[in-house]
Amino acid sequence: MTGNALARTDETPIDGEVLPPLSAEAVARLRDLVAVFDTPEARTDDELAEQYRRAALSPATRRAYRTDYRLFCAWALARGREPLPATPATVAAFIAVEAKAGRSVSTIEGRLAAIRMAHLIQQMDPPTTSAEVILALQGIRNTHGKPPEKKAPATVDVLDQLVASCGPDLRGRRDRAVLLLGFAGAWRRAELVAIERHHIKPAEGGITILVPNSKTDQAGEGVTIAIPRGDRLCPVTALEEWLTAAEIIEGPIFRGLDPAGTVSPRALSGQSVALIVKRRALAAGLDPADLTGHSLRAGFLTAASAGGANLFAMMDQARQKSVQTTRGYVRRGNPFEGHAGKGLL
Repeated sequence: MTGNALARTDETPIDGEVLPPLSAEAVARLRDLVAVFDTPEARTDDELAEQYRRAALSPATRRAYRTDYRLFCAWALARGREPLPATPATVAAFIAVEAKAGRSVSTIEGRLAAIRMAHLIQQMDPPTTSAEVILALQGIRNTHGKPPEKKAPATVDVLDQLVASCGPDLRGRRDRAVLLLGFAGAWRRAELVAIERHHIKPAEGGITILVPNSKTDQAGEGVTIAIPRGDRLCPVTALEEWLTAAEIIEGPIFRGLDPAGTVSPRALSGQSVALIVKRRALAAGLDPADLTGHSLRAGFLTAASAGGANLFAMMDQARQKSVQTTRGYVRRGNPFEGHAGKGLL
C-alpha cells in the first residue's frame, strides 16, 4: 500500500465514533501520537522518570484521554493539520466541528483536557489555554449548553423490583449480589468490579471491604467501607450466596459467565455492571433507558438523604470529597419534600 492510499485505522469505531479514512503514513503517525498515554518500558533512568510521570494519571483517565486525543489527532491528520504541537486555530476549529456535530459541552471539554495533557506530557505549551480556544469554548457553551441529563436513581423501590427479577440460578445469584452490593456500597462501577476476595473481611453487623484506590484516591492510600446486613434486602447474604455457589475463594468476586454457566477467572468490566442493571430493569418491566450502572450509586445517596442520613456520612460511604458533588447525586422525586420553606407561613 502506498503512502497516498487510504487505509483503515485500527480500533475503529470508538464509542460509536468512526474515524476518517487516513493514509497508511497517517495511520502510523496516529499510533505514535496516541502512545503518549501508554505506559512505556523503562530502560534508562529518564524513561523510569517518564513512567512515573504517566502513572500520575489513573488507568481509566489514561484510557479516556487516549480515546479523545486519538479522535482529535485523526481529525487533524485527515485535514493536513499538525496535531502536535497543535495551534490554537487548529484546536478551535476542531471543537467548532465537534459542536456542530452535536457533541455535548462536557464531551468537548473532555477532548480539550486530553489535548492539553498530551502537550504537557511532551513538555509543550498547551494550545487549550489560548484566548482563541477559550472564547470558542465559551461560545459553544452559550450556544449549545444545557443541563446534564441525569439517569433515574435505583431507589429502594426500584432496587426491590430489580432484585425480584433475579432467579436462583448462578447468573441470578451473581446479578442479585451486584445490585445489592453496588447499592449498599454506593460504588463507582470501576470500584465494584475491582473488589477481590481478600478485600472482604467479616465484621459485627456485616462486612468491611477495602477500596485500595479510587477516583478520589489516586495515591492509593485506601479506605475501608462498611456494608451492614439488611433486614429484607441483604447485600451481605446475597454476596455470600454468590461466592459459595460460584466457588470463588480468591481473585475478583464479580466475574463473567459463559452461556453454559461456567464462571470466568476474569473480573466483569464496568460496562457489564450497566448491562446487568439494564437487563434486570427489562425483566422487571421497567424502562432500561432510565437506568445505568450509576443508578445504584445515585439510588443509595438519594435514599440515604430521604432517610435523613448525615451528609458527611453519605460522603464517606460514596468516597466523595465535595459536598456539592454529593448533593448533585440526590434526586428528589417530590420537590416539596424537605423544602426549606415548609412550615414557615
